[in-house]
Amino acid sequence: MTIIGMVGMCAIMSAVLSTPMVVGAMYATVNNSSFTIYGDYAPSPELLLQVFDQGDLPVGGANVIVWSPCRDKVVGGVTDGEGRFVFSFNNVSLPPGKNEAYISVKVMQEGYMDYSNDFLVKVRKAPAP
Repeated sequence: MTIIGMVGMCAIMSAVLSTPMVVGAMYATVNNSSFTIYGDYAPSPELLLQVFDQGDLPVGGANVIVWSPCRDKVVGGVTDGEGRFVFSFNNVSLPPGKNEAYISVKVMQEGYMDYSNDFLVKVRKAPAP
């Protein structure tokens, strides 16, 4: 009985030790929550995205993908050691018939759950004069 119990215990320990570790959560902030474009196309301001873990520590080396409101332009890169990534778009446009839309982001880093935000920055079209 002791031998069977030891084999069972080894099987259980093996299963527990081979279970992947729980990954951490992360989130992103941006220095500007909205901006206005004048006309159909306009450059965006320079935006500073910062990525943090659940303990509010910066996440360096994270892969960042940012989509324009029409999702026709993409900017990508890697956060620096302080979790920062600076981006802008040369010509931002809104989807046809819309007066506002959003820039979206996805952040990926090994050891963390992917972070996505489809409403990162609101882009508004200025009313016609």
